[in-house]
Amino acid sequence: MPVPTHGLTEAKVLPQFDKDIRDLHLIYDYDAHDSNGKPEKWRYEMWFFSEKRIVYKIHGGPMAGRINYQTASYQCIRPGELWQCNWLEETGTICSLVYDIPNKKISTLLAFSQGHWQRPQEAHGDKRNPADFERWRGLASIGKQTDRFMLNEQADILEAFKGKGDLVPIDPEAETI
Repeated sequence: MPVPTHGLTEAKVLPQFDKDIRDLHLIYDYDAHDSNGKPEKWRYEMWFFSEKRIVYKIHGGPMAGRINYQTASYQCIRPGELWQCNWLEETGTICSLVYDIPNKKISTLLAFSQGHWQRPQEAHGDKRNPADFERWRGLASIGKQTDRFMLNEQADILEAFKGKGDLVPIDPEAETI
C-alpha cells in the first residue's frame, strides 16, 4: 500500500466545504513576467472536484499545456471567505493555494522541483496519457529536495461557476502520484 502524500480534509469542515467550494470551477489570471521581464498573463483553470481531488488546466506561462488532477486536502481558514488547498505533484512540486472568496483572489506558493522548473516542456501534456504521467514522475528524480524554485503569485479570478466547464471529470479514486 502506498504511503499517503498528505493529510485529509477534516470531516468537521465538510458541510462548509459543500457550501463554499465543492464542484466550484475558477478561471483566473496571474500577472506575471516572461523570462525577459516583460509582463504577461498566466491563465489557470481550477475545479474543486471533491474534498479529496482537484482538476486543473494551465493555459498561459511556462507550464501552459498541462492538464492534471491531484489528491488534495483543504483547510477552511474563515468560513465563506478563505480556503486553503494543498497538494503534491507527481513531479515533486508542492502546491498551496488560498482562495479568497470575497476579494476574488487566488494566492499561491509553488515549490517547483528542479526537474519541473528547469524542464517545463516535459511537464506539458495530460495525466490521462500514460506516457505523460511517467515522464512527469521522472521529473521528481532530478535534483534533491532543497533544489527547488519557490514561486509565490497572486491571481485575479475572472470567472467562478459550478461544474466541470471544459475540464474532463476524473475517477474519484484515480492514481495521482
